[in-house]
Amino acid sequence: MSVIKMGMTIEEAAEISGIGRNTMRKLVDWGKLPVLKVGRKTIIRSDTLERFMTVNQGRNLRNQSDVRKVD
Repeated sequence: MSVIKMGMTIEEAAEISGIGRNTMRKLVDWGKLPVLKVGRKTIIRSDTLERFMTVNQGRNLRNQSDVRKVD
């Protein structure tokens, strides 16, 4: 039986999406990618990451003003 993870760490989200860890952290710091905070751990929902990638397709994720925020 395989379990589908609803949430992942920044490292896991970076690995799955192909976005670098540092860029992923910046997106969270800029408030472009909403997260859940559990103590010191930051969790990104998988459906939120998918929506973020769809909305920002073709955009430069290293340019803060070019990145669209998702809710």
